[in-house]
Formats: sequence, structure tokens, C-alpha cells
Amino acid sequence: MDRLGELENLVAVVNAGSLRQAAARLRKSPASVTRALADLEARLGVTLVDRTTRRIAPTEAGLQLAEEASDILERYRLLSRDADARTVRGLVRVTAPPVFGRLHIAPAIRTFLEKWPEVSAEILLNDRYLDFIEHQLDVAVRIGSLPDSGLRARRAGTVQWLTVASPDYLVRQGEPRHPAELSSLPTIVESWASGPPNWRFPIEGREQPVRLEPRLIANDIDIQLDAARAGRGIARVLSYQAAADLAAGTLVRVLERYEPQGIPVHVVMAGGRHVQGKTRALADHLYNVLRERLAG
Repeated sequence: MDRLGELENLVAVVNAGSLRQAAARLRKSPASVTRALADLEARLGVTLVDRTTRRIAPTEAGLQLAEEASDILERYRLLSRDADARTVRGLVRVTAPPVFGRLHIAPAIRTFLEKWPEVSAEILLNDRYLDFIEHQLDVAVRIGSLPDSGLRARRAGTVQWLTVASPDYLVRQGEPRHPAELSSLPTIVESWASGPPNWRFPIEGREQPVRLEPRLIANDIDIQLDAARAGRGIARVLSYQAAADLAAGTLVRVLERYEPQGIPVHVVMAGGRHVQGKTRALADHLYNVLRERLAG
């Protein structure tokens, strides 16, 4: 363990009052925390923490060193923060799905640019997962399961598949009570790659497909929403895509008890030991913004 790591280990033990709790705070095993403490005591030639089978207690030397170590660690954090700030400059590239990007990422980028005046940004909206190297990306916001890769990902929240219809449609057709009824109702669906179109619902404890006979098929979400508002059929869209319509009452949710589990939203950046300050700052900013926006 490096010298700063030894000091951080000691401060955690003294503050926690327990080797096990200190290990939990540091996200390490109790054995590694105990070993690091013993190595530091051996190197300094002094007992820093008295340990018994029931409890631990810092010695006077341990308390003094822990206090000084806290000051050293705080100064180091401030220096690191200042160093990062000096590197938050230049162009950052971020990608996200189109509608999600317009609703959430573009406003977040505006506030990011206000905070960091030496940064410029490029937003690439695409429903596909763009390659980091090919498109020289710094950060990506991705909805859905992630492929196994060397990328770093933080889950910022979830979005939901919703089944929606206009109030006028429900007055004319009635509200479906079970997903199976959709087979005989006019629906609006996204263009299907292969096979008959279907939507999957959790029914009787497992996910089951419901085959559809769509009235309209379109690969553009705005076309689907326009048709649903006009009462042309029932649509299935992601929660953020329908948020404005749901708030305005132009669309309402149906079959709520059969809605599937939430879909994860991740903030992703390239892996590796050395991450540029501008990339880390952007990833942190987007994560914090999305975590707040997707909390509800």
C-alpha cells in the first residue's frame, strides 16, 4: 500500500472505531485493513491502535498521527481538485439517444459549459451505441443493458416502457384491462426488424409476448406520438418520450399493472487508469444531473 493509502487506512480505523467498519468505508476486506495498519506500525516502530478481541482504541500516538494525516489527506484532495480544474479545458464529445438527449443532455451540457468556460462541447445524438474510439467520444449516456467491455459505467437511474393512448381513443374503444386484448385493438408500433410485431409484458410471473396487428408502423417516435395523440391507436413508448403528453393529459397510461421493470440509464466513459479532467468533470456532471432528474 502507498504512503497516502496507509494514512487513509489509519484515519478510517480511528474514525470508525472498528476494523470491520473501516473496511466497509474503504471498500476493502477487514484482513487488508488490519494488515495495512500492522505494516504502518512496524515501519514507524510504534503502536497506533490497541486491539483486543472485543474492541480497538487508538493510542496517543495513533490519535496524533491520525489528526495530522487528516490534514495531509485534505490538502492532497484540494491539490488534486485544483489540478483537475486546470485540465478541464478543450472539446468534449458526448452521445445519447435523440429524444433523451434533447430533453436531458442538452440542458445539462449548457450548465456544464457555464461552469467550465474553457470547455466546448459536441453532442452526437444517435439511437445506436457509437464506438468510443471511432467517434472520439469522452462520455456516453446509454439506455438499456450494457455489453461487457472495458468502459466505466455508473447507473444514474431508470426509465420505463409505458403503454399509452389518448383520452378520446379510450372513450371510443374502451380501456384494455389485459395485454392480450391488444391483439384485437389498433396499435402504433416501431418498425419491426423481423417476424410479427409484438410487445412483451410480465404476465403470471414471467415475460410473455403479445402479438399485434398494428394500424401504423413508424421508425420515428414523433410520428408514433402524433398518431397516439390523434387517437389512432395504442402506443408503447419510453417514459421520457411521453412525459410532456402525460403531464398535459394528451396521453394517459393504460395497463399500468403490467408495466415491465425499469430500464437502466448509465453514464459511460472510457476505461483505463488515466482519465482526462474534462472527461471526468463531464461524466460527474451528467451523472449528478440525471440522478436527480430520474429519481422520480
